[in-house]
Amino acid sequence: MPNGYLRRRRRRRRLIALSLAAATLATATAGLLWAWPKGSIRPLAGPGHGRGLSQTGAFNQAVDGSTAEQILAHYYPGADLGEIAPVPVRVRIAQQDDSTLDVISESGLFVAGRRVIPGQAAHLTPTASGADVTITTGCDGEILWEGTTDDPWVYPMVDGTDRPAEEHLELCGGYSYRGVLGVTLENGEPRTVNEVNIEDYLLGVVPAEMVPNWADQGGTEALKAQAIAARSYALAESRYPYAETCDTTDCQMYPGTEKEDDRTSAAVRATAGRVLLRDSHILRSEYSAAPDGGSPMNIENLEVGPAVSEFPSAPIPSVEIPPDVSLSDLIPELLPSDQIADPATPDGTVKPVVPSGTAAPSTAITPTPPVNPVPLHTTPRLTTAFPKPQ
Repeated sequence: MPNGYLRRRRRRRRLIALSLAAATLATATAGLLWAWPKGSIRPLAGPGHGRGLSQTGAFNQAVDGSTAEQILAHYYPGADLGEIAPVPVRVRIAQQDDSTLDVISESGLFVAGRRVIPGQAAHLTPTASGADVTITTGCDGEILWEGTTDDPWVYPMVDGTDRPAEEHLELCGGYSYRGVLGVTLENGEPRTVNEVNIEDYLLGVVPAEMVPNWADQGGTEALKAQAIAARSYALAESRYPYAETCDTTDCQMYPGTEKEDDRTSAAVRATAGRVLLRDSHILRSEYSAAPDGGSPMNIENLEVGPAVSEFPSAPIPSVEIPPDVSLSDLIPELLPSDQIADPATPDGTVKPVVPSGTAAPSTAITPTPPVNPVPLHTTPRLTTAFPKPQ
């Protein structure tokens, strides 16, 4: 077992407790949906930095009948709203700084090309070329295997988004996470990274940043506005060589799956892929509590991230059309490109077709090392899935 493992683990538990006490791509361009008019700008003062969307103000506007789009148009006048396909994001887990990565999972996991069964834990210490790995019985038990790897990632048993809780990766004595967990070095010090689909990431962010039960008080549209702002903020970030963003209030609060809630999850899913843009770049849409309701933000004062063209375009949704509906009853611009009129039907009814070359991807992964792992010192934007055993 790595030297000092128990000491570091106890220290991390104390840090997590203190933190809890203190906390309150393909290259196709994503199409712009609409642009909002310019609005008046005046200084805003309030808790935190007081810039951009006011969460309290968003709630009040939602209760008064405003939609998420209207709320965002109020706080970010002149911004555009676009849509992209799901992409991964890498998050620095700051509570893990200077610690080994100690992981367990109810359904088992993969590390260093090996399957780790339920009841066993993996411990990773980053090295210049990968990681030293120790597998133990439980988090503190007998050493079962020790070795090294050039693939410093821990993988769940099944790849994919929105997976059930038993498949998540759990830090020994800490939070659980969707996606994969990895280790790297920053100036010689250990860092932990969670690479996770942006939509799965937001399932943890939105309930940590906004009150889920606002949905029960007429604030559902405020939760949707928060999801869009948080998605944009994360994708516009580029903080570290190995991660775009972090898990603290320096970035956005992200306690893994700890605070996930059905009400905020519904808001994330209802706005999937929607982002704020300025000049076709992802807007770093800052926000705060601002109990006075806040004011519109001059978006020229906000930073922007990558061009939207660096992200995959949002897929065209499939539409089921009843067999008795003819082409003349449809609005042409709403007819998806993957649906055609069947010439064999005399009334011109629409027959959905499956685009050629599509097939349901397999979700199973095997305990063999990845062929081309994505190194932690880069943060590619065009990957559509995290590196995993093939």
